[in-house]
Amino acid sequence: MTAIAAQTGTPYAGVLGLGSYRPRRVVPNAEILEHIDSSDEWIQTRSGIKERRWASDDETILMMSVQAAKEALQDSGIDPAQIGCVVVSTVTHLYQTPAIATQIAVEVGAPTAAAFDVSAACAGFCYGLALANDMVRGGSAKYVLAIGVERLSDITDRTDRSTAFIFADGAGAAVVGPSDEPGIGPVVWGSDGTQHAVISQKESWQEAAGSQNWPNLTMDGNPVFRWASFEMAKVAQQALDVAGVPAEELDLFVPHQANMRITDAMRRALKLPEHVIVARDIERQGNTSAASIPLAISALRESGQAKSGDLALVIGFGAGLTYAAQVIRLP
Repeated sequence: MTAIAAQTGTPYAGVLGLGSYRPRRVVPNAEILEHIDSSDEWIQTRSGIKERRWASDDETILMMSVQAAKEALQDSGIDPAQIGCVVVSTVTHLYQTPAIATQIAVEVGAPTAAAFDVSAACAGFCYGLALANDMVRGGSAKYVLAIGVERLSDITDRTDRSTAFIFADGAGAAVVGPSDEPGIGPVVWGSDGTQHAVISQKESWQEAAGSQNWPNLTMDGNPVFRWASFEMAKVAQQALDVAGVPAEELDLFVPHQANMRITDAMRRALKLPEHVIVARDIERQGNTSAASIPLAISALRESGQAKSGDLALVIGFGAGLTYAAQVIRLP
């Protein structure tokens, strides 16, 4: 009997380049307060957000993704034609099919790459990294472009006091490829579908048919806060453990930018040393779901707080409820 040939890749994979795109329009809390009964102090105390970015009409999911991807490709030094797969995490590409990843592949110069979208909400970028890591090591693609992108302003109810101030837009990208040593730690991921309703679309596309508006996001804040603050700290610790990286050896902690209080609760639960820099991009960027982790890393790199070779613990968590965490080394 003829045996099926085995496919092999490279022993190790790593993040070779990073890129991001932030929309031009800055939206301060004062603008949010035009539509909800609240205060700047309440918003900052509740979330840590002072301002966020909302995309203009020309800053589409495609445009923002391509800009972030091109920056990541330039950062990596990899020819776009070498990209074997494009993985895009988003919940705001408002077409069921085709996947936006196929258009992005063409625009960045990888027109024959495998391409697909992932719907894992705020955990999506970490899901993409995990898939890219496995593809490179397994041999199904030598280089993978992983993107997180959202236009959450399109599906945010600006009169909803519980969510109007939270969500924002942007894109982040990473090029993953062969590495001389492990550059992406084992992923710790999972889901808790018993809590699927605590962050969800308000109505289905069928129910919204004929409406003037897209279905909006809804969120039950208290259970999300408890789950993210405490259960996700355990997942983050597991990611450190399986990577063999003690907290003292970390340089950066980059959680999904959901809420500053959640970030602080996780930092305390993990007992991170003072030298570990904690990403707080939410203050100026808001919650961009799948884009938040690469945007936060890019901000730390731009400010000089993060440098090449740094070890970063990243964790995404959100609707589903889905979660994923891994340790990565910065390019």
